[in-house]
This record gives sequence, structure tokens and C-alpha cells, in this order.
Amino acid sequence: MKISTRGRYGLRAMVDLAIHQDSGAIPLREIAERQQISEQYLEQLFANLRKAGLVKSVRGAHGGYLLNRDADEITAGDVLRTLEGPIAPTDCVLDNDEDVCSLIDKCVTHELWVKLQKQVSEILDSVTLRDLQERAKELIRNKNKGLMYHI
Repeated sequence: MKISTRGRYGLRAMVDLAIHQDSGAIPLREIAERQQISEQYLEQLFANLRKAGLVKSVRGAHGGYLLNRDADEITAGDVLRTLEGPIAPTDCVLDNDEDVCSLIDKCVTHELWVKLQKQVSEILDSVTLRDLQERAKELIRNKNKGLMYHI
């Protein structure tokens, strides 16, 4: 299972939004600059995030995007499912129908795929945007601590 650019960039953009939204609605242009992601690409991602109710848009001169819920209430799993679709290593995990796999009842690896799907989902659903926001701030603080200026 591999997370695509949609998922990776979308999650980075959502963390950026969580970090900076105290200053009001954030234009996609600013997120694009900070995260080095195409603004047009972010527009596509944020259209999906808005439809899923994870962000809301604000129109006007000071417009942009805000989280639609508190950062504690949005998980990495929410964002990735919105942008990537269901989290599953195989199709048979999503649909136990014999049309997907005629051997599903006899397949020894099916249980492994189900366990993998559950574990990955549990991890992604246990990490909130607030967790990622705090970790990002910590990384910035630690990076700045190492700077020494000589005059």
C-alpha cells in the first residue's frame, strides 16, 4: 500500500492550515508557497476536503480556508480517506463478495490483509492534526535552537 502525492500533499497542507489558522482564513497561495506545492493542485485537493466537510472556504479580500472542525477532531485517516479513498491493502478487504475473489473463504492470506487494514486504520485514526501540528512546532523549535550567530 502506497500513499500517493494527493494524500501526502493534502495532509501536509492540512497541517499547515492547522498551524497558521489562528491568523484567520489562509489563502491557498500561502500554503502553496510554504509547502512548495502547486496552487492549482491544492485547489483540486481542497475542493475534495471542502466537500468532505474537513475545511470551509471564506470568500473575499481576506478569504482563504479554515479547518471546519477543531484540529483535535480531524485525523490523518480522515484526510487520507477523503483524498485517497478507502485504506486497504487489497480489494478483498473492502468487499467480501466472491465477485472480487472466488477463493476468499479459503484464502489463508485474507486474514492477514484484514489485520493489516485494521492496524493501518488504527494508526491513522489515532493521529490528529493537532498531534501533527504540535510535532511540526517542536521540529521548528529544535531547528532554531541549534542556530548560533557570531558577530
